[in-house]
Amino acid sequence: MPEGDEEVVGRSDASAPTAFVELFWRHGDAVHAYLVRRTGRQDADDLLSEVWLRAFKGRANYDPRWPDARPWLYGIARHVLLAHWRRSGRPLVPLAEPVALDCWDEVDSRLDATGERARLQRVLATLSTDDREVLLLVTWEQLTPSEVAVALGIPQGTARSRLHRALSVFRREFEDESFVPVRCHPKEA
Repeated sequence: MPEGDEEVVGRSDASAPTAFVELFWRHGDAVHAYLVRRTGRQDADDLLSEVWLRAFKGRANYDPRWPDARPWLYGIARHVLLAHWRRSGRPLVPLAEPVALDCWDEVDSRLDATGERARLQRVLATLSTDDREVLLLVTWEQLTPSEVAVALGIPQGTARSRLHRALSVFRREFEDESFVPVRCHPKEA
């Protein structure tokens, strides 16, 4: 059975710090895609190293109860993004451009992508920053509400409540249509 992320992080202590590289190979593309969707490719390329540096420095704080490190890594990436947005004075609204790792091609086949993209961005912009981040972590990053809670450092009930609020806004906006944002590969009911 392959080694879990919690075991890799545990092995990457002072005596074997290079073990941490395994996490990069497992999750580097996903973390990069997360950054690209929120700030664009050029900034994402620059911010990626900061995320991994912070993760490496903070590996002693990793909770070994979580076998998947992605929620922890997305939490670090979010803090890096928030600092970047504060420095640059740019808004906290994510870009709605699909990345090669996304499953949006499947969604786009059910939508008139040109006409709906602007509408989706408008509805996303109406959400609070907190509700939007939960929704995007579930839809784009395919995290469960429990994993979102880890990524954002909030209680699971709060993550579920924010997701429910965000989905309710989408349901109202698209009530006469079949589109409601969902994960491509649901993990949790």
